[in-house]
Formats: sequence, structure tokens, C-alpha cells
Amino acid sequence: MRDQDRRSLLLAYAVSAAGTGVGSGALPIVAVLVLHASAFEVSLLSGLAGLTAAAVLLPLGAGIEHRRKRPVMIAADLVRCAALASVPAAAALHVLTYPQLVAVGAISTTASIAFAAASGAHLKAMTDPAGRLATNSWFETADWTASTAGPPVGGLLIGGLGATATMAIDAASYLGSAVGVRRIRAAEPPPPERSADSGIRPGWRYIFAHPGLRPLFLNAMLFGGPVIMTLPLLAVLILDDLHLPAAAYGLSLGLPCLGGIAGSRLAPALTRRYGQRRVLLAAGAARAPWLLLYPLAPHGLAGLAIIMLADTALLTCAGVFNPVFATYRMEVTADAYMARVRTAWGISAKTIQPLFIVAGGGLAALTGVRTTLLIAGLACAASAALLPYRTPAREAAALGTILPDVRQARPGRRWPAPWARS
Repeated sequence: MRDQDRRSLLLAYAVSAAGTGVGSGALPIVAVLVLHASAFEVSLLSGLAGLTAAAVLLPLGAGIEHRRKRPVMIAADLVRCAALASVPAAAALHVLTYPQLVAVGAISTTASIAFAAASGAHLKAMTDPAGRLATNSWFETADWTASTAGPPVGGLLIGGLGATATMAIDAASYLGSAVGVRRIRAAEPPPPERSADSGIRPGWRYIFAHPGLRPLFLNAMLFGGPVIMTLPLLAVLILDDLHLPAAAYGLSLGLPCLGGIAGSRLAPALTRRYGQRRVLLAAGAARAPWLLLYPLAPHGLAGLAIIMLADTALLTCAGVFNPVFATYRMEVTADAYMARVRTAWGISAKTIQPLFIVAGGGLAALTGVRTTLLIAGLACAASAALLPYRTPAREAAALGTILPDVRQARPGRRWPAPWARS
């Protein structure tokens, strides 16, 4: 990929991430302030969005693999823009309803998974292997920067302009992302041809057949579920248990993301020095135990300091892990499966995470917030045991049996060569 094209793609991604960071939390705030939704209805917003996106993408997601990726990315951006823009428009006309918010959440989540699947396959096709880690690191930096600055800025905008106006800004960011993707000039390679086995199922089959991707997938599900589960519980802990103001909760969300930025910038240098495999395993294990500090937080500012220490450490390790993992997944996934693997991964996360949120709410009602946070911390720590510390040769050989067309898709490639490199 030419430098100018890489900058256009990164700028598009950064604009979109900035808008998402600013608008994060706006949808439930609209539900509460404009529609006076109950706590249960607010919780349903994120859960229904993920489950609906999974249901839609199961029959339709495979089509991403066999289309040119750039038009899919632009279409996903435009769909997200239109969906989010419909909220302030409906609010201005006094016709906004709760079902519309549910639909907007579902449409936005579906389009986001489709964009991620297409962009991952596109980035792999348009960058040479030597430049992938650096590019993924920059993308990760954009994410963490948006996560750091976005919520505080969004809070100011919601306070000054209102939640619906903030959603309009988020919608405009996706329009800017589409323009950035449209500016890429390099010719896109043709998509893989359709085969008899062209649904989404081959994405999961590929993941579970691969000796490195399978444990990483299981690790991601067990790590991500408890982390997402703690987000609403942390709000209760900080506001009700520690008796701190809402500004403290916003600070706990934004400031630790600086660790993510630092980690993402360190990832290339650490990988050059210690090798991909060692960095992936070390960072993956190091990010796992930090949630165990949450239930130990004492009352007052000391408790907030412990929570922010845990978050900063977790996000620093995650900032190292994520771009190294994204690069590894690109390297070991055959071109003919890239979008389906990404889509299957996204569908799984968007299905499992809402289930963890619901389970967390039920556990908190039965056992209390601190006990539930302890359970979440233990589950997250256990995810480290699922990392691929060993890759037996017999499992690598399974690729040729379960997915016989993989070797033809990537002739001459040794499996799993990038994983073995250290």
C-alpha cells in the first residue's frame, strides 16, 4: 500500500474512532433522558444490538468474503451514518421511540462487524507482511486515543449540546470515514471466487481447525466477556459504594486508556526484540489478572486510584497484545477465509458479551457488586490458561484434513510459520 493510501485509510479509521469515542454512551443516555427508559430497557439496548447483529450476519456475512472490500467498507460507514443521524432527526420531530433506538443499535452493530471484517481483509491484501504490525499498531493507537479523549469530550458535548446532537457528530464521523476510504487510489485485488462451502460456518471451522487461532479465540471470549460485564458494575461501585461523583467515573473510563496508547506504540519494538510468539503470550497472560483488584477498592479516592491502576495496567497489556494478535491472525488466515474468520469472530463476541452482561446483572442482584466483580476477575484470570502455549504438529496437520483447500489458497506456506517464529 502506498504511503498516501495508508494515510487515507488511517485517517478514515481515526475519524470514525473519534466519533465513536465522543458518542459512546449517547444511545443509553438518549433512552434515559428523552424516552425515560427503565434500567432494564437500557440494558436491553446493548444486548439486543449484539444478538440481532449476529442473527443478521449469519446468513449474509459470507458475502463480504466474495465482494470487493472497499465498497463494503464505504457502505457500512454510510449505513452507520444514516442510522445514527435518524435519532436526532426523530427527536427533533418528537417521533423518537424505544424500538427505533433498538433498531439503530442493531444496525450500527451489524455494520460495524461488517466493516471490521472487510477492513481486515482489505488491509491484509493492501499491505506487505513487513508493514502489517506497524500499521496495526497505528490503528490500535487511534482506537486508544479515541477511547481516552472521546468520553470526556462526549460528556462535555452531551452536557452542552445534548445527547442527540452528540449522536449527530458521531454520524458525521462515519461520513468522514467513508470519504477517507473513497480516497484510496491503489487498485484492490479481486476477491476470492465463490466455492461450494461459502457460508459463515467455514469461518468458525477455520478458527477451530487452526492450532493457534482456536485457543486465541477461546481466550478472547473468556477475557472479553468478564471485562464487558464489569463496565456497568463499575459505575455502581464508584457512584454508590465508593460515594464518588460522576466525574470520577468518567475519569476512570478515559485516563487509563493512555496505557493502551503506550502499549500500542511499544508493540512493534517489543516484537522486534523478543519475537511475535513471546510478546503475544506474555501480553495475553499479563492482561488477565487485573480485574481481581476491583473488589478490593476501599471507599473514597483510594478506591478510585486502585481501580484506575488496574485499568491502566490491563489496557497497557491489551495495547501491546491487540496489534500483535491482529497481525498474527492476518498472517495465518488464508486470503479465501479472511473476511469470514473476522465475521465469525465478531458475531461470537457480540453474542457472548451481552450474555455476560446479563449474567453479571443477575449475579449482582443475588450476591452483591463486589462479589460479582470478584467472580468476573477470576474468570478473566482463568482466560490466561487458554493461550496457545504449545502448538502440536498433529494439530497443524489438521488444516490439510479439515480445510483441504487452504494449502492451495496459499501455496508453499508452512503452517503455522508466523506462530513458530520467535
